[in-house]
Amino acid sequence: MDKKQFLEIGQIVNTHGLKGDVRVDPWCDGPEFICNFKKLYKKDGSAVEIERARVQKNVAVVKIKGVDSVEQADLLRRTVLYVNRDDVQLDEGVFFIQDILGCEVRDADSDALYGKVTDIIKTGANDVYQVTDDDGKNYLVPVIDDVVIATDIDSGVITIRPLKGIFDDED
Repeated sequence: MDKKQFLEIGQIVNTHGLKGDVRVDPWCDGPEFICNFKKLYKKDGSAVEIERARVQKNVAVVKIKGVDSVEQADLLRRTVLYVNRDDVQLDEGVFFIQDILGCEVRDADSDALYGKVTDIIKTGANDVYQVTDDDGKNYLVPVIDDVVIATDIDSGVITIRPLKGIFDDED
């Protein structure tokens, strides 16, 4: 599977204060993750240098180098920010959402194809994969160790042992 080099990390939603800071709504694990980077990117691939970043409630407040007024910051509103995959060190067993989407979901025992991951729902306790079959029917698969047996991003396959009732037709 081809992996995107630049991954969406969040969007500038507003200005913060008068000195050019912006508020970034995280599209990742949280605002803390955004604060780890000294360089982010715009859609056109141009780099954005981060002077400082901090968490405030559920957003990251970011000072971008060269953006020194509220007027300059306001021009960046609705800008989507990206992170370079090479700048991120993921822990073992942790994956980018964009890498999971589109993966085939197969049975650990029979190798039967259930469908592809079309969405990831964050529930707080654990993520849930929405798996869509060839007929367009959606199933919800909890991302827990008892169910998700293996994730092979390189081949685009997630192997599961589903809980009773997830794929069983109810009469």
